[in-house]
Amino acid sequence: MLRYLPFLLVLALWIYAFIDCLNTPEKEVRHLPKVVWVIIVLLFGEVLIGPVAWLAVGKVRGGPRDGAAGSGGLRGGRPKWTAPDDNPEFLASLRDDKKAAKAEESKKDEPSPEALAAREAELLRREEELRRRESGNGPGAGPDDAAPPKA
Repeated sequence: MLRYLPFLLVLALWIYAFIDCLNTPEKEVRHLPKVVWVIIVLLFGEVLIGPVAWLAVGKVRGGPRDGAAGSGGLRGGRPKWTAPDDNPEFLASLRDDKKAAKAEESKKDEPSPEALAAREAELLRREEELRRRESGNGPGAGPDDAAPPKA
């Protein structure tokens, strides 16, 4: 099994360098056109010259350019990434989302004026029906609704 390990490592490096070369934007490729680098990686991959050359000099790497470790701020023209819990824009968007959800919830809980009017009319109808039953004149005030005689 160990005799296949060097071959597998070379193959893995070759595939990594090839995919990295294909995915690298044209403006980040150094010294030669991107197509030439792809050909070099493919042709000289078995002897590791192509992949090592690509990884060493073919691509602009994102490390600090002045040699100082952690010279933060901008890297490659983009702002430095920050964690979401430290990002004020993200936290503000969470607050805005929470306010919007509360406003939506309050709108959903309030019934429309038409629904309120319909509920009030139904309540008045039921109250009137209950009054009729209690006075004995309404529909439902028949002999079946009377209390049974005491024995």
